[in-house]
Amino acid sequence: MKGLKATKSILGGAVALALLCGGAVHAQTVKVLSIVDHPALDAIRDGVREELKAAGYDADKNLKWEYQSAQGNTGTAAQIARKFVGDNPNAIVAIATPSAQAVVAATKTVPVVYSGVTDPVAAQLVKSWSPSGTNVTGVSDKLPLDKQVTLIKRVVPNAKTVGMVYNPGEANSVVVVKELKELLAKQGLTLKEAAAPRTVDIGAAAKSLIGKVDVIYTNTDNNVVSAYEALVKVANESKIPLVAADTDSVKRGAIAALGINYLDLGHQTGKVVVRILKGEKPGAIASETSSNLELFVNTGAAQKQGVTLSPDLVKEAKTVIK
Repeated sequence: MKGLKATKSILGGAVALALLCGGAVHAQTVKVLSIVDHPALDAIRDGVREELKAAGYDADKNLKWEYQSAQGNTGTAAQIARKFVGDNPNAIVAIATPSAQAVVAATKTVPVVYSGVTDPVAAQLVKSWSPSGTNVTGVSDKLPLDKQVTLIKRVVPNAKTVGMVYNPGEANSVVVVKELKELLAKQGLTLKEAAAPRTVDIGAAAKSLIGKVDVIYTNTDNNVVSAYEALVKVANESKIPLVAADTDSVKRGAIAALGINYLDLGHQTGKVVVRILKGEKPGAIASETSSNLELFVNTGAAQKQGVTLSPDLVKEAKTVIK
């Protein structure tokens, strides 16, 4: 009996040790790559991490978390993507289109969850919005452009020409330009484009629109958003109303935006990552979008840019900045 008790004691100790070590042995590894640091993309990152923690994946216990920004450089994004893939993590979260394209090009096996990508099909991340059958899934920030046009017309009712500063090298923006041009034409408006392939080109591109447009619209182009102050400076000096797709841009000087809550988008993305960490295949998970749109207005920016907002528009806003 004593020998049996001793054996049970040894076995019990071994099981306890195995359980204690299990957290380290089975720790999940999640790598996160963003193309650049700016408020919307940072919010996605933070939302993902918060959602993982809520699901029991804690960086202090059973989660190996690594975040890197490519600082706006696609070459750097490709290098980081290859490094991440070489580490063979349980999942890679790729924030924004250039990051996602870099990671998807680097692996056909490591699970990839994209986020903050306007059109994953046009970006060639997936073939359709249905489950991909590959190692890729994710959450899009695609906005209904008809609602964006409605907002533009509510801010500047007499607008005839809409200007848009964008990076022609970003697939998201190219898609938006094409669709926006067609949509505006149906309503008797025209689109005037101003290319800004680098962040340092934003100010000059905006200046090229002076005297040619009635309003400037900005989508979630990462170059433009990361250097938004340069655009705001031109808009304020030239009295050109500025309407955005990114609500954080309203805090930085746009008059209005009807956009996605990017922290919520991060949480939505995090839920997809959790499903993968728990054993689901990314190829069996359909790409998602968010329908949670919020209206932000900036009455101070409207005054600087020569616009009087209707009381109804201000009343409808979830957030009013003065």
